[in-house]
Amino acid sequence: MVKVRRARRRCAAALLALLALPVALPAIGLAQSLEPPPPTPVPVPGGGTSPSPFPTALRTPEPSRQPPQIRAASAILADLGTGRALYESDPDQRRPIASVTKIMTALLVLERTDPANVVTVSPEAAAGRTGAGISQLGLVAGERITVEDLLYALLLQSANDAAIALAEHVSGAVEAFVAEMNRHASRLGLRNTRFASPNGLDNTGFSSARDLVTMTRAAFEHPLFETILATRFRKIPSPSGPSRVIQNRNVLLWLYPGAIGGKTGFTTPAGFCLVAAAEREGVRLVAVVLGEPGEPFSDAAALLDHGFAAFELRELVREGRPFGTVPIAGREVQVVAGASLSGLVAVDAAVRRRVTVRPGVTFPPEAGETVGFVTVSTPDMRMGRVPLVVADVPGPPPAEPGPWWRRAGSAVLEAVSSVLSALLG
Repeated sequence: MVKVRRARRRCAAALLALLALPVALPAIGLAQSLEPPPPTPVPVPGGGTSPSPFPTALRTPEPSRQPPQIRAASAILADLGTGRALYESDPDQRRPIASVTKIMTALLVLERTDPANVVTVSPEAAAGRTGAGISQLGLVAGERITVEDLLYALLLQSANDAAIALAEHVSGAVEAFVAEMNRHASRLGLRNTRFASPNGLDNTGFSSARDLVTMTRAAFEHPLFETILATRFRKIPSPSGPSRVIQNRNVLLWLYPGAIGGKTGFTTPAGFCLVAAAEREGVRLVAVVLGEPGEPFSDAAALLDHGFAAFELRELVREGRPFGTVPIAGREVQVVAGASLSGLVAVDAAVRRRVTVRPGVTFPPEAGETVGFVTVSTPDMRMGRVPLVVADVPGPPPAEPGPWWRRAGSAVLEAVSSVLSALLG
């Protein structure tokens, strides 16, 4: 209990220290009215609350095609749709990730149970128990609450007691749930990730910025996950008295145009951590910053600004686009793109399209048959490939040139051959 109280004091002190950080309004250049988030009281040791420690404005440079200078120990900016990295800074470094762990907790819950299911809170999961930390919903033993409400508490308020209740509901015990978290991480191909708890307070679990992109993309496949992350406030019924009102701790929802969600985290070993996603004009990006010495929102916003300024969504190949002819068994065959391909490319980047023919294709091919591929790349990135299909099947070869009597003789011989074949057949 002494260690837990000390950990709570350290967390509270670090959060309150953010109040002293100087901040300035960002230069965003977008027609969107931004208002700072209202105070988000957090509990302090000894009872009571303090004003919100989270920033009310961002410190970001002018958006630029050049990557910004950031303070994170590890970071990555990626295309949320494809996972392709647009910026990296030691992205495979294994680091504790604190409450960012709850992304995997939410992902596993969404894949293993129904949001409408009702959970009966155990004494172990109830608020105030050892290991719950300073972020709590205030669950009480015997309380009945839906999985959906627990997910909102988990991802908005970062409620550690909600993480424990969900883990017990899905797997029967926290230890069994953690084992399933690690199995799921393996299935996702997360090579630098190992979990030790459903809430990240353990400080023995770890992940990497790159793995967190993969994890977040998997979670975004669930519509409820995206809905929750984009929610600013939520009322959750209380077993007695008024409803509990929780507020999202991702202040980018208030301060960054186009923000669609994210997850915060902090412990002393992990530093300040943030996964943040945003969308503008159909471009969806995700930034991960780990091991920040101070508030992580400004660096995440600066990375997102860089992504939106330096990259653009471009149609690289349109289905049906002609690609001339390709040689098949010595004959030229007209081909077109069999699918479309779009992707994020650096602004003003040259795009190369290389046509290759599949080995072993025989003549004549059928209309619509895939006979090759168009591979699309930029100077520093392979963007993908689309099939190359036959647009038109060539006819028979033209008649051989020569005197009329030679052509006539060939025609007679061909006619006689046809008659003989019919008689002998």
